[in-house]
Amino acid sequence: MKKLVLAIAFIGMGSFAMAQQVTPEPQDRQAKRAEMKERFQQREQEHMAQMQKDLNLNQAQVDKIKALHEKRKAEMKADFEKNKDQRQAKMEEMKAKRAQMDADMKQILTPQQYDKWQADRKAKMEERKVAMKERGMKGGRMHKPMNTAAPDAN
Repeated sequence: MKKLVLAIAFIGMGSFAMAQQVTPEPQDRQAKRAEMKERFQQREQEHMAQMQKDLNLNQAQVDKIKALHEKRKAEMKADFEKNKDQRQAKMEEMKAKRAQMDADMKQILTPQQYDKWQADRKAKMEERKVAMKERGMKGGRMHKPMNTAAPDAN
């Protein structure tokens, strides 16, 4: 009996320990952001080197492509900043709609049904988070060399 109680206590403590999520410190976020930026730049350089090799580009072409990429990046960043307010407004609108849906469901369902409904929603959200994390953990994109060989003339 003591072993059973002790086992249950350890399982309970373990599940509480796993349930706690630590919010990252600002320094950790900055370090992670810098690391991600460095990896992105490295991936960009590898991509450019692969393109140069696959397409047999000369240095002038490489420089022009790099300039084109930089220009495109700047345009995308400007578009992102320009649409920032719209995204914020859309997020607020979605939150308000979600809160309204919640209030409506609370009116329709019994307290037990409402609790079960919320628990199911949370479980589905966790499943989505795990699935998204797994997709992100699979690593970067697979970069295959470009097929630059001439097609068969048959």
